[in-house]
Amino acid sequence: MAGTQTVTILITGIVLFAHGSRDPQWRGPIEAVAARILQHKPGTLVQCAYLELCAPVLGDAATDLIDRGAQRVRIFPLFLGVGKHAREDLPKLVDQIREAHPGVEIELLPAVGELPQLTALIADIALT
Repeated sequence: MAGTQTVTILITGIVLFAHGSRDPQWRGPIEAVAARILQHKPGTLVQCAYLELCAPVLGDAATDLIDRGAQRVRIFPLFLGVGKHAREDLPKLVDQIREAHPGVEIELLPAVGELPQLTALIADIALT
């Protein structure tokens, strides 16, 4: 059969990555984003992760998703500003994950604060 192509679909996991806090209520909005993802697309592999002060850390969250079948992991930093953590610390952590899981595609998305959709939404909310 000429022209037959095989299409490979990778199972994708999403890590919502935030700074972290000792206060468990601080995690509420991040966990709400994960819940909304699952509400819109049940069965999605999604995990929250934190830089410090609470668990799980990024590497553990990515490993959990991979253990659950993710062949591709998208890391979405939920930082409004792109400071030292987003510019320096996060890329190092992502490199460590890539080294630990060489057969898995690891994608680092832009920080949420860099997205024009969020800027527009915040401005719209402020104007209402």
